[in-house]
Amino acid sequence: MEQITIEHNPTPMKLDAMSVYDWPIWSKEVATFPWSYTTREICYILEGEAIVTPEGGAPVTITELDLVNFAAGLACTWEIVKPIKKHYRLA
Repeated sequence: MEQITIEHNPTPMKLDAMSVYDWPIWSKEVATFPWSYTTREICYILEGEAIVTPEGGAPVTITELDLVNFAAGLACTWEIVKPIKKHYRLA
């Protein structure tokens, strides 16, 4: 199973059906830090860009208008290259 999956430019209908705009917002300036997911996270990138590298895996670039799923148990490093702002939901 993929640890990070990305849907580029999901339809407004899909975002509405998921109630994405009701989810909390998280934002962060340019930074690099390790992160681990204890539960699955779904997020929708409102602005910015980051490179997320799973331990032992290939880097994944996420950017504005991406709908991203991070698997529970994922350990990775976030490199925020442009200040990021996202809606997120822990599932």
